[in-house]
Order: sequence, then structure tokens, then C-alpha cells
Amino acid sequence: MIRVALAGNPNSGKTTLFNNLTGSTAHVGNWPGVTVDKREGTYKKKGLEISVVDLPGIYSLSPYTPEEVIARNYILNDKPDCVINVVDSTNLERNLYLTTQLLEIDVPLVVALNMTDELTRRGESVDVKKLSEKMGVTVVAISALQNKGIHELMEAVSKACTAKREGTTVLDNKQLLHLITDVKIALQSQNVENALFHAIKLAEMDEMESTQHPQLLKMVEGFKATFNDDTFGSDTEALIADARYKYISVHFSTLYNRSGNKAKLTRSDKIDRVLTNRWLGIPIFLAIMFVVFHFTFSENFLFLRRLIPEDWESLSGTAFQGVFGAGSINSPGVILQSLMGVFTDWLTGVVRGWLSGSSEWVSGLICDGVMAGVGSVLSFVPQVLLLFMFFSILEDSGYMARVAFILDRIFRRFGLSGRAFMPMIMGFGCSIPAMINTRTLADEKERIATIRVIPFFSCGAKLPILTAVAGAIVSSFGVSNADVITYLMYVAGIVTAIVTVLLMRNTSMRGHTPPFIMELPQYHLPQFKSLVIHLWDKLKHFVKKAFTIILASTIVVWVTMHFSFDWKYLSDEQIGQSILAGLGKLVQPLFTPVGFGSQLGEYGWVFAVAAVSGLIAKENVISTFATLAAGLGAVIAEDPTGIAYVEQMIAFTGATVAGLIAFIIFNMTTIPCFAAVASAKAELRKGTLGRTLLFWIVTSYIASAVVYVVLSWWWTVFIVLAVAALAVAGVVIYNKKHPVRR
Repeated sequence: MIRVALAGNPNSGKTTLFNNLTGSTAHVGNWPGVTVDKREGTYKKKGLEISVVDLPGIYSLSPYTPEEVIARNYILNDKPDCVINVVDSTNLERNLYLTTQLLEIDVPLVVALNMTDELTRRGESVDVKKLSEKMGVTVVAISALQNKGIHELMEAVSKACTAKREGTTVLDNKQLLHLITDVKIALQSQNVENALFHAIKLAEMDEMESTQHPQLLKMVEGFKATFNDDTFGSDTEALIADARYKYISVHFSTLYNRSGNKAKLTRSDKIDRVLTNRWLGIPIFLAIMFVVFHFTFSENFLFLRRLIPEDWESLSGTAFQGVFGAGSINSPGVILQSLMGVFTDWLTGVVRGWLSGSSEWVSGLICDGVMAGVGSVLSFVPQVLLLFMFFSILEDSGYMARVAFILDRIFRRFGLSGRAFMPMIMGFGCSIPAMINTRTLADEKERIATIRVIPFFSCGAKLPILTAVAGAIVSSFGVSNADVITYLMYVAGIVTAIVTVLLMRNTSMRGHTPPFIMELPQYHLPQFKSLVIHLWDKLKHFVKKAFTIILASTIVVWVTMHFSFDWKYLSDEQIGQSILAGLGKLVQPLFTPVGFGSQLGEYGWVFAVAAVSGLIAKENVISTFATLAAGLGAVIAEDPTGIAYVEQMIAFTGATVAGLIAFIIFNMTTIPCFAAVASAKAELRKGTLGRTLLFWIVTSYIASAVVYVVLSWWWTVFIVLAVAALAVAGVVIYNKKHPVRR
């Protein structure tokens, strides 16, 4: 089978093309570095069967970042039958820099001139035929977003694979060519493949090449020494890069036909005047995030409370069940969640009927343990998918790249680049790929600091905790709206991440801020197919976890709650003598300073147990509450949202609003799930995981304690601010006396 590699700049549409070719579930992002590892799939259409490998987005084949090393090594060492170079036709000159390097490798090459639909919309074009003639390889105009020209591209690839190709270079400097030719001959005498590419890299004093061919490095240095200092200068790599851009400008820019004489502002440029405005950028981002949360979580949709008759909410058993709440309309997310709840409650009732004649412990384990725990998590699937859909739209449209640009402008002065915010924002989806994405960060200290704060950007697994506890606060204490509380908790997580990462970058993780170079992609509507693939992938992941980790956890919780240490079965009235209660009471005092410890009395251990179970998987927190509520004898009507379970915990323990908010903050910022911890271990250098675990514990403890104290005694906010001011002053003074050395 033919094996093809996709190579191209970030935001060139490479991963979108890969998804169209293979139907893969690879996530389509709109910022540099979203594809960290190569992904594989198969193109099968019209008699062609071609294996496709998606390489990371790169700007060059110089080994400055892990992505460039991955792509370079794959092309040189794994030897694909052909390379498809995906080029953004709206940024032709910048994209062709990588093309000139790929031309130097002895591999069949086909250029996919992407985003031609955007060129047509602007009234512009590229002379594809002449571009192909000048480069000496086939060029095919395509639109990956609109799925145009794809089969023509693959036919060209199939044809290109039938003939060998020898690398060529666009460099025309005589002295450079003399040096490159001599080194190439020396490499060929040693039977080195892709001799031209390696010769040029040696001339650049490339680090990888210098390590692999130290004897030839002396030859390069000796050759340079025979000329005046002005001939090659002090930086040969910069000289070669300049020669590439000059060649592109002279020979390729003339093939780009612009309409009119004056450059017009594009639609994206006009939108960016508002969305990336120095003063409006952050407020607009916060407003957009609030709208997302309002559509997903609000029980007072569009703030119509008191405009809807309260008796409309009594529609149980009708087609409108879950649409109307307490004198208002529920948001789409709450409506979908209610409908899912109807299904899970019906299913539990059916199973309970089947088990009516069985033993009490069998019925309790299956209905009150397994089905209550797993069902409480599954009821959040609609809201999780809706939230992911909104985030995917923002990401794929190009907006999230602007957020990174805005934040870079603000935080660069504090030692943090906008590139670090890209994996952080990905944390809203899942911490695992977000941590993997930190490979795009060149500075190791910045990378470690970023990995540590990624879990503070609440992933979908933490969503049940936020919505259930927020809903219980509203229903039990009549405080605010659930969507407002949920939104503020997300903001609190972001603020905690920013504060702690800035603190690290100015203390233990000090270093120079690497440059952040990113070309903002054009705004466009997300591709429906890619959006569905993304949501399906998230759904599978969520359901798989519900029926594996969470299922096992709920069984463990139910068993340890209904058996004593001598394995005697306990009734609901004897829960206080259970294994779980004993372990919970042991750790309960540890949570007293954060609001859900010893002050909650006899059953206060339930919050400690739920928080600890969340270390396995965050969804476990609400499933644990569901199992505990049933075990404590609570009779809960049809309410799969998890709110009723938390309400019962409040009734049993007397938890306060301050303690419940602190409980959310603790679970958002403490050690993430086991899978995320494993990813962190793989991405961090040896010996740093222990300190990272300690960082998560300390941060969550301090953050939740501060929230609990301030919300309980408002005047303590002045003490907190004074301590924070003293800490900032101390850091500033220390950094001035001990500046970072280059």
C-alpha cells in the first residue's frame, strides 16, 4: 500500500484535509501545534487505497521544536512513498518556505494548494500551472474545508509515487552552492541518503547534522575560513533563510494575482479590529464565555423568570417536562439533561421491578449503587456535548487563536508567552491532550509550569461537580443562578491558573520568555463533519469511562458503605459503622480549614470521601454522592441531575454556601484524575512529578481555604489582599536584585 505523509504549516488546513481523506477522529484545531504526534488513516475511494500519515504542523525542517524533529525524522528515516505539502494559498510566500526545504529531499512531492475557496471569495487567484512548472512538482488546487479537489490530489499522489525524484534547491548563491556541492559529494561517498538536504543543513551548522557528521563539520568550517568574513557572515543559517525568501519573492510572488491595486481589508481583518482590540478583547472573551455557559446551564434562560407562570413547571410526564423551571424557561442544556434523566429514571425503575423478589443487598447494589452512580454521570452527557460543541466552534472558527494572541500581549511582561495559553485553553476539553500539546513550548521551565496549571481549566469531567453543587446552592439557599455560579467557578479556575503560573515564572521557574510567532488564521465556519467527529469522540470517551472506571468506583463505594470492617452487612441506619465511614472520618479533619471537614458533624465525612474518590475520575464525585444519598436512606424523586443528591448531603451535614463553593474550588484545582497524572508523568522530566503532585495539593488547599474564609467572614478579604501585596512586593524586589542571566 502506498504510504503518504501530510506536511505543512500550522493553520494551513492540513488536519482538516487528513480528516476528509481518512474519516479519522483526529481533532481539528485552529492553532499551531494541535497535532503533536503523527496520526494515521487510510484513503479508500475510486479504486485508490493510500495510507495517510498526518505530521505535526511546522514552519521549517530545522530542529527548534519537538514537532519539527518528529516531522523531519519521519520523512528522512521512515521514507514515505510521497509527501503532500499542504500550502495555504492565502499566505503563499510564507508557506513556500517549508516547500523549498521539502524540495531538497529525495522524495516524491505533491503540493496541495489549499484554501482556494477563500482566494476566489476575495477575487484573487494563483497561477497553478506556472507554479508547478517553476517548482518541478505537481501542484493541485484544493479546498479541504469544502472537500473540493481531494480525489484529483490523491490521483496526482498515486502517479507521483511511480517515479523516483532527486532533491533540488532554490539556493543560487555561488559561494553557498560551491560549499553545498562539496559537502554533498562527501556525503554521497559515504552512501548517505538525501545528501543534498544534509549538505545544506551542515552548511547551516544545524545541531542535529553537526552531531551526526562531526568530521564533515570541520570541512564546512575550513571552507568558510577560506573566504572573507563578509561572505558567509556570522550566521550561515540566517543567510540561507534570507536566500530562500528572496527566491520565493522574485519567482513565486508574481504568480499571485490580486484584484485591484490597493490591498483591501479582509473580513477577518475587520472582525479582528473589534475582537482583538486592546481594550475590548478580554471583556468580549468573558462575555462570549458567559453566553456559552448561559445556553448550557441556565434554569432562567434569557432571564425570563417571573414572565412565565409558575404552574407551567408542573408538566411531569408530558412532552414539555424539563422545559419550564421555577417560573422560567430552562436553557437548551438543562432541557436535554432533563430528557436524559427521564430515560435513566425509567430504566432504573424497570430494573428495580425485575429485582423486586431478589435479596435486599442485590437490589441495593444494582439500583442504588451501580445505576444511581452511573446514571447520575450519564445524565450530564447532553450538557457535556453541548459545551464541547461551543468550544469546538470557537476553536475551529479561529477565535481561540485570537485569545492566545490577546493574552500574550498582556502576560508577556510577566514572563509568560501566548503559546503557553494554547494548551491551557485545550484543558477545557481534556487535560490529557492539553498536556501532550505542551511539547510545542521550547522553554522547559515554561512547559513544566504550564502542565501544572492545565487541570485548573475545568474539563468536561468536572462539569457534573460544578452543575450539581451550583444547582443545590440555588435550590437550598436561593442564591443567584446556577449558570452564574458555574461561570464564576470557571473564571475562578482560569484566575487561579494565571496567578500560579505567573508566580512560578517569577520564582522557581524563572527564565526568558521565548518569542511567540503565530499567523492568525482566517475566520471561517467550522466544518460540520469535523464537528460531529469531535463530539462523537468525546461521547465515546465519556461513556467508556462511565462504564469502566466510574462503574468500578460506584461498586467499591456501595460495598464499603454497606459492610463493616468484619464484613457484616449493614442497614441504612448502621452506615456510620461502615468501612467507608471509618475511613472518611479518619481524613475528615484534614478538610476542616477548607469548609467541609469536622464542622459538618456526624456525616461530614461524605464530602471528604467524595473528594478523595474524585482523584480516580472527577465524575466519581457526583456518582459517590448518589450512592451515599441512597445509602443514608434519602428518598429522592426523579432527579438525575445530581442536584438532589447534593441537597441531601447539605441536609445531612449542614454545609454552608461558603463550604460548598470551597468544595468546588478544591475539586477543580487538586490532583486531576489518574489518567491525567499519568500523562503529566510522561511529559515532565524525571524527578518533577512528585513536586507537581505537591503543587496541586497545596494550591487546591490554599485556594479553597481562602475562598471559604473570605465568603464566611467578608472582612478577611483585606487581610488576604495585604498578604498578596506583600508577596508580590517580595517577588519583585528579589527579581530586581537577582535578574535572570542569559
